[in-house]
Amino acid sequence: MSFVEISGVSKSYGEGANRTDVLKDINLKVKEGEFIAIVGFSGTGKTTLISLLAGLIEADEGGVIFKGKEIDGPSPDRGVVFQSYSLMPWLTVSGNVSLAVDSVFKDKSGAERKAIADKYIEMVGLAHAKDRKPAELSGGMRQRVAVARALAMQPELLLLDEPLSALDALTRSKLQDEFADICEKEKKTIILITNDVDEAILLADRIIPLKPGTPATLGKEFDVPFDRPRDRGELNHNDDFIRLRADVTEYLMAAGAERGVDVEREIVLPNIVPITQRSEKGDKLPVAYERAAGSINDERYLDFSQLKKVYPTPKGPLTVVDGFELKMKKGEFITLIGHSGCGKSTVLSMVAGLNPITEGAIVLDGTHVTQAGPDRAVVFQAPSLMPWLTAYENVELGVDKVYPDASKAEKRDVIEYYLSKVGLADAMQKAAADLSNGMKQRVGIARAFALSPKLLLLDEPFGMLDSLTRWELQDVLMDVWKRTQVTAVCVTHDVDEAILLADRVVMMSNGPNARIGNIMDVDLPRPRSRKELLAHPDYYAYREELLDFLEAYEGGADPSEEQLKSIQEKRAARMARQKAAIEAAE
Repeated sequence: MSFVEISGVSKSYGEGANRTDVLKDINLKVKEGEFIAIVGFSGTGKTTLISLLAGLIEADEGGVIFKGKEIDGPSPDRGVVFQSYSLMPWLTVSGNVSLAVDSVFKDKSGAERKAIADKYIEMVGLAHAKDRKPAELSGGMRQRVAVARALAMQPELLLLDEPLSALDALTRSKLQDEFADICEKEKKTIILITNDVDEAILLADRIIPLKPGTPATLGKEFDVPFDRPRDRGELNHNDDFIRLRADVTEYLMAAGAERGVDVEREIVLPNIVPITQRSEKGDKLPVAYERAAGSINDERYLDFSQLKKVYPTPKGPLTVVDGFELKMKKGEFITLIGHSGCGKSTVLSMVAGLNPITEGAIVLDGTHVTQAGPDRAVVFQAPSLMPWLTAYENVELGVDKVYPDASKAEKRDVIEYYLSKVGLADAMQKAAADLSNGMKQRVGIARAFALSPKLLLLDEPFGMLDSLTRWELQDVLMDVWKRTQVTAVCVTHDVDEAILLADRVVMMSNGPNARIGNIMDVDLPRPRSRKELLAHPDYYAYREELLDFLEAYEGGADPSEEQLKSIQEKRAARMARQKAAIEAAE
């Protein structure tokens, strides 16, 4: 007999014309002690499924059998951790965990209940913070409290609804490792809802996609054959991991593509020049810069020269970035990566002209950057749209400014061309307030490219989106970028994103006094897509170098030059071995 059995479950919301079918004929058997990961896109009904398992809602058809009995409501035997932390803000860490313990173990003494709460607070690494309130905790620490609270109820089935998806990529990977360790100690039956393929492979015994559609259905199962404990660094060398990761990714991307493609009308961009590309007379560079540069050319299109940023604080000046030195070619795509607090966004805000430079200089196409301007388009983590305007009107705001002499028809063609390219041909007239987060970010990308900027700046543009939507938009970004070849700088926490987008990955050391720790040239063919990169033999060698670099700086460490050099040499050696193996096979 299965420990958990989902049998013919269907669920819809609403009535008549307003009815939305969410899940259809969901069938799944889970053995005791098994770890299942259900992977799917946002809006496919993953949270509905976890709510059915928790007994928080009822199915329209079918049912859920737990230990031989049909679920008819919530129970402490089934612990749930949601994406939102749902903590009581007025209670401490201990108070939040004890609230659950006290409700489940009423027959135990106060000392026994306290011991249970303390055990799980320590297990998630929060013993030092047990007297703090949620407002005093980071996002990662708050999610640890939610996990401790669920585990402290000592449930037989643990249900996890995207528990780490609200966290940045580095915090998320750290908590995944900790969570894997906790799961080994507790030996629970676990069903995890996630949109992260790496998370699923690291933690689960089986991966089951939830295929998008109205309604959604379960797709092909993938067995995860790796022994525990699993080390992400070692997996990066494992051919079976590389193959499984590619298979799951390809399956999900194909399922996502089946959702339908917007119809585009053929538009030829008009031959109009934005004001940002017109030469400005009398805009002379400092003599020292002209002497050093010799001549302005495409090899030195964007120049960061000994960049320094100091913030005043009550304890004295704080130097966040110190001596950032980088030269970029015209049309080059750079990604900046490093741990939180290393100054990546500070560098980006200075080149955007939104943050004054303390020392040094930034020169773009022969012009000193001193303030914000339309020659630099910025896409932020939050899309920054006017919610009462349509997608079309939000793009039109910028286009009107940079093409003042263009006709209305020419402006319309520019706006519709880029909105079509980001997949919004049929949503142009929707108000921004009515768009999903992914669609809003598509508008932001379309607006940035429509400005025909000299420099495109991306500050974690997909950081607020789920992993699968992020894949889609990364491919959208690459597709539009290959048409324009605009010079671009992107700040990211995501190792795979850094490699996919970049000609060079600039890795920053820890702050304060952050500097460039290493620069990795990415010699992978363009145009790029995630599917093509996963199949390239050198991709995982580049990935290994970034993972090793970030690990070297983990916890505020300051690795030596020799250590950083050995990381580069390790990647070069791996690529040489792979090349030799391919040549020998031919």
